[in-house]
Parts: sequence; structure tokens; C-alpha cells
Amino acid sequence: MSEYQILSVLAGLAFLYSLVASRLEKTPVNGAVIYVAAGMLFGPHILGLVDLPLSDEGLSQLAEIALAVCLFTDSANAKLDVLRSVQAIPIRLLLIGLPLTIVLGVGFAWLLFGELGLLQVALIGVLLAPTDASLGKAVVTNPAVPTKVRESLNIESGLNDGICVPLILFLITIAEGSVEMEESRGLVWSLMVQVIGIGAVVGVLLGAVGGFALRAATVRRWVEGTWIQIPIIALSLLCFGLAQWIGGSGFIASFLGGLTFGFFTKRHKSQFLKAAEGTADVFAMLTWFAFGTLVLRFLIIGLQWQVFVYAVLSLTVVRMLPVALCLIGKDLQRDTILFLGWFGPRGLASIVFLSMVVAKELPGTETIVSASVWTILLSVVLHGISANPLASVYGKRATARNDI
Repeated sequence: MSEYQILSVLAGLAFLYSLVASRLEKTPVNGAVIYVAAGMLFGPHILGLVDLPLSDEGLSQLAEIALAVCLFTDSANAKLDVLRSVQAIPIRLLLIGLPLTIVLGVGFAWLLFGELGLLQVALIGVLLAPTDASLGKAVVTNPAVPTKVRESLNIESGLNDGICVPLILFLITIAEGSVEMEESRGLVWSLMVQVIGIGAVVGVLLGAVGGFALRAATVRRWVEGTWIQIPIIALSLLCFGLAQWIGGSGFIASFLGGLTFGFFTKRHKSQFLKAAEGTADVFAMLTWFAFGTLVLRFLIIGLQWQVFVYAVLSLTVVRMLPVALCLIGKDLQRDTILFLGWFGPRGLASIVFLSMVVAKELPGTETIVSASVWTILLSVVLHGISANPLASVYGKRATARNDI
């Protein structure tokens, strides 16, 4: 298959979508849905026009880049004054809601996939626990949604994937038999400290240095014209790449790097972020297209009733019940809790984690892949088509009671 054929299909799709993208953002049909569907249609299992030379590792690397840029730009746009007033919500979601989500996910996987061992069901629970900043963008950027809810979801989605990284690494290491069980307790804590700590330090330092440097260059008019498009993308990838290189979480680094950068460039960041967000969208859409081309074979051979039931439970009970429990006592309206619970989409982070598991060829990988793929696909469709309608309805209710 000619690479020019693949290029033609991708470029043509991108051009046609860009013509109607702004209009589609106001409808239930978002970019992820369209690109996944296009990937399936043009991929090797239907029309056969595109067969991307991507292994599972290649898809993982593409998803990592898309997620890193998205995390950086989203956090740089965060309103820190709002975060100070609602910090208890994302803290509860991360420190109470996320562990409860993992426990429920592992429990349902144990019940439905009895043939798997404890480590395999634990991998399913952890890799499907983090929410996706890219898929959730339609909600966190929608002005109809109260600011405190948008910022809470933004912070949660920005940090929960980084928190899950050491857990995934720990489970893979144990499943491979690289560490004896008596050493495992110390391993999980050392991984947490190393991966999260290094990621945080790298992100804050690079965000501060990059923010100061870019602010100084902007004041002196050293950065103008087409060069405005480059600094944010380069800095987000630097945060991610350096943290991963020295053993930290690139996702934590990207998110905290963007948050720090936004703090130090309040007056000048909008013009840089506007250019960078378009690039982030391109990476994300390309990832969803690639996912669509690869995913159909797993959908065809991997559908069992247990897989479908688990996917539905993962997007509903496994996510929404922990959110409701962790927010007890916060005096939030019922529709706010339901909204926070429902909008926990699974996407790029889960693709990255799944690729890590597949690369190790662990026992039970086929079931892990099937459950994960179906959960991600249902999330793309259900969260995609419900984002704007539910945000509009919820926003009107919140505005009516002056809950902003």
C-alpha cells in the first residue's frame, strides 16, 4: 500500500473535517467519534484504503504525544483563582474517588472474567480508571458548565493518569515475575515516589523556566509571526520527554508544567495557547483515526457478553458510584454529582496503558484487550454524543439556581 494513498486519505479527511469542525463542536457529533468511525471505514477491514504501519507500540507513542500536548494546554488555561476555591473537589476525586474506582473495576472484572488471575483483573481495573482530558475537552471548555465543575474535571483528568502510571508499572513487573512478592510492597511505594515525584519536579521547573523565558521574549518582541505556534508544543513535549527519560511520569510533568507556565504568563499566554491547541487537536484526531484502523479486529473477535457488560459497568457504576461517595458532605446538588460522575471518559491514557500491557504478552491479554477496547469505544460514542446536550441542560439548571 502506497504511503501517498494513506497521506491522501488522511489529508482529505482532515480538510473536510476542518470545514465543518466549528459547527460540529455545537452538535452531539464530536471529532473523536468521526475519526474513529473513519478509521474503521478506511482501515484494512472494510475499504482497505489505509493500513497504517503502526504496531501497538506505535499507537502508544502517538497517544502519548497527543495526551502530553493536550494536558499541557488544558492546564495552562486553568483558572487558578477558581481552583483555590474548589480544590477540595478534585482532591477528593483523586485521593478517594480514583482508588474506589480501581477497587470497583477490579471487583467487577474478577466476577465477570473468572478465568483470569488477580494480576490480570487488577490490570483491567487500573488501566481503565483514568479519565481522558482530550475526550473531556467538550465539557471542560463549555461555558454553559459552571466554572467550578469544569476546573474540577480538568484537574482530575490531568493528574489521574499520572497517578496510575506507577500502579501499571508495578502490576506489569509482578506479572512478569521480575520481583518476588515479599519485595512488592516496597516496590509500589518507591515507584509512586519516583514516578510522581520526578514528574512533578520536572514539570514545575520547566514550566517556570519556560514561562519566564517566553514572557521575556514576548516583551522584547523576539517571538512573533509563525514562531508563536512553536514554543508551547516544544515545551509540552520537553516536559513529557525529559520526565520519561529520567524515570518520572511524563503526564504529571506535562500537566503541572502547563499549570506552572500559565501562572507565570498570565498576560501573554492566550496568543500562544490558541496556536498550540490546534496542534493538540491534530495529534488527538490522528490518534483516534489510528485507533479506528486497528480496533475493528478486536471488536470482531473479542465480543462476549461479559466484555460488553463490563464496558457498560466501567462507564457507569464503576465511575459514578465512587464519585458520589467521595463527594459526600460537599453540599453539591444531585445533578452536579451525576454530571461529575458521568463525564469520566476513557481514552488516550487507557490506550497508552493497554499498549504497555500488550507489549509484555502476559497471560489473559486477549480478554484485557477486548474489555479495554470496548470500554474506550463506548466512551468515545456515549460521552461524545452526550457532552453538548447534557452540558447545555445542566448549565441552564445551574444558572437558574445561581450555581456558578
